[in-house]
Amino acid sequence: MNRKIAIVEDDQDQRENYADALRSQGYEITTYADKEEALRGFEADLPDLAILDVMLGENHDAGFELCSELHNRHPSIPVIFLTARDSEIDRVEGLKLEAWDYLIKPITLDYLIVRVSSLFRIEERLTHNLSPHSGDTISGDLTLNEHAMSVHWKGQPLELTLTEFWLVEALAQSPGEAFSYEALMPVTRQTIVEKNTINGHIRRIRIKFKRIDSEFNCIRNVFGVGYRWDC
Repeated sequence: MNRKIAIVEDDQDQRENYADALRSQGYEITTYADKEEALRGFEADLPDLAILDVMLGENHDAGFELCSELHNRHPSIPVIFLTARDSEIDRVEGLKLEAWDYLIKPITLDYLIVRVSSLFRIEERLTHNLSPHSGDTISGDLTLNEHAMSVHWKGQPLELTLTEFWLVEALAQSPGEAFSYEALMPVTRQTIVEKNTINGHIRRIRIKFKRIDSEFNCIRNVFGVGYRWDC
């Protein structure tokens, strides 16, 4: 079955160029011109990957809003922001929303094709080429199931995003080891990651664990370095 890609772009020429280039690679493409049209389309059928412009028509943050809607429905859908919005604030906002990439226009069609293909390979490795020990208890009361991309703490499920899952998995598989920010950045599978982005992910992960166990304190700060799993 061909991979399904949704393109949400209000510029007709750009939208058609992206669509034609990706169709030539065998992808099934659906295009939308605005947020409302895209939401109706997502109600009927979710894509395997979404390419979103940030500003759509008069809505300056439509792409960010669509990303949130998509991840509410399916947290692991890869999202690429493809936009002229190149400020650091916008990049950080996009990555906070768990986008897998944030690309700045103009972009060559060859590069877009390569980037989409790369993200699909990452997603495929995560969901199909998994450890034979998936589901084993990794550390104490923590259980990770790579097939289901699920996490349980003391038998209770946690609703983690894909990026949060990857970070917990990396830390818990090497208990006691200090992970620097530089070591954790590639774990997120995102192109542009800053220390504050990592800190934000860890903060949200801790909150989710504490909802189940108020005494949770397994993710420790390593001053001047990063984080470690210590339980």
